[in-house]
Amino acid sequence: VQLQAFGGGLVQPGGSLRLSCAASGDIFSINSMGWYRQGPGNLRALVAAYTASGSTNYADSVKGRFTISRDHAKTTVYLQMNSLKSEDTAIYYCNAWTGVNDYWGKGTLVTVSS
Repeated sequence: VQLQAFGGGLVQPGGSLRLSCAASGDIFSINSMGWYRQGPGNLRALVAAYTASGSTNYADSVKGRFTISRDHAKTTVYLQMNSLKSEDTAIYYCNAWTGVNDYWGKGTLVTVSS
C-alpha cells in the first residue's frame, strides 16, 4: 500500500486547510485509514481516523474543528481543518491499517502562524 498526502501549508490562526490522502497498491487489504500528526517535541498521535466498521474517532483537541471524510471507494481520505490554532502546527501523516500492517505516507507540514 502506498499513501500520498497533499494539502499542507502555512495558514493563519483561525484559518482552514484541507488535507487529502490517496491510497494505491493493494487497496483491498485496507481496513481503515486516518490521520496522525507529530508536532515539535511530541510523539506521533491520532488526529482522526475511520475504524474498520466505518465509524470515526477524533482526538479531543480537534473535535468540532476537524472533520475526516472519504470518497466512495474508500481509497482517499480527507481532513478538513477549521479554526486552526498554533498548536495544530505539525507534520500530518496519513495512515492505512490492513489488520496486519501499518502503512504511512511521507507526511505533509501544516504550519499555523501569523
